[in-house]
Amino acid sequence: MDKDLILLGHGSGGKLSHQLLDELIIPTLSGVPVAGQNDAAVVEHNGQRLAFTTDSYVVDPIFFPGGNIGSLAVNGTVNDLAMMGARPLFMSVGLILEEGMSRRELAIILAAMREAADRAGVAIVTGDTKVVPRGKADRLFINTSGVGVVENGVEINGCKAQVGDRVIINGTIGDHGIAVLAAREGLELATDIESDCAALNGLVTELLQDGEALHVLRDPTRGGVATTLKEIAIQSGVTITLREEALPLKSGVRGVCSILGLDPLYVANEGKLLAIVAPDRADAALARMRRHPLGSDAAIIGEVTGASDGRVQLETSVGGVRGVEMLAGEQLPRIC
Repeated sequence: MDKDLILLGHGSGGKLSHQLLDELIIPTLSGVPVAGQNDAAVVEHNGQRLAFTTDSYVVDPIFFPGGNIGSLAVNGTVNDLAMMGARPLFMSVGLILEEGMSRRELAIILAAMREAADRAGVAIVTGDTKVVPRGKADRLFINTSGVGVVENGVEINGCKAQVGDRVIINGTIGDHGIAVLAAREGLELATDIESDCAALNGLVTELLQDGEALHVLRDPTRGGVATTLKEIAIQSGVTITLREEALPLKSGVRGVCSILGLDPLYVANEGKLLAIVAPDRADAALARMRRHPLGSDAAIIGEVTGASDGRVQLETSVGGVRGVEMLAGEQLPRIC
């Protein structure tokens, strides 16, 4: 393999992505240390803390069960801000259109973006539009950036997981990735599987009531739950142990993963968050989640079991323990 070439796997969120970031992109552009590599940057200006994030969306297909590239772009950026405990306020939207795209489809996507922004309470205040020749893009790519306010006393960071903390997820895993895969490949499934695409800032507002007991928030998008927890374990220098029997999983998602040989731990989500919470407040945080419409299937799926250089392990349903690593390649390309 020519190491000079960019591969699809470099966009997977897994091992190749992190190598590209750690070896080239971050050292060249900013030098942000591992402990500071979160879903959004938190910067101070005139005594106020602001969260700032940006993301690009290239999902294929652009329409999928439960959403489209427009709602995905807005919700994804809102969620990246919310994972820092920020209150999202403003967004930008950059559109890269391919010559020949349908104006009707674009109108549907723009309406979905506006609806998602209104629902999340954010304002789209600036943007840009470019058109490239036919065959130079795939109908539509979207870039969004967002700004939010982090209130005093809120300290959410991937480096703050502590031994004894519990790991909580707000619902079933893998729904988005399997919904997009089914739409892309034309799979006829026995059960309807829809993307979980949703803005999580309202749920985060509820969780912030637990104050200092809420240590880490992260949405497990590209690379899924496994990769996200591996990132947190490395940032915090801890071992995280998951329990396979505790993982909430829809039967349809489980079935598709079994047939196609996919591990649901690595399948993308777009309306899920992982909360790492002090043990004495975990049950209260779980109860808050379950009272919220986006948390009815919430579950405690593991805990921080020790200090390490960033180990994640899974206690299997048959009584064994296996290591959980970042994927070397791309399990499902162009999933967000």
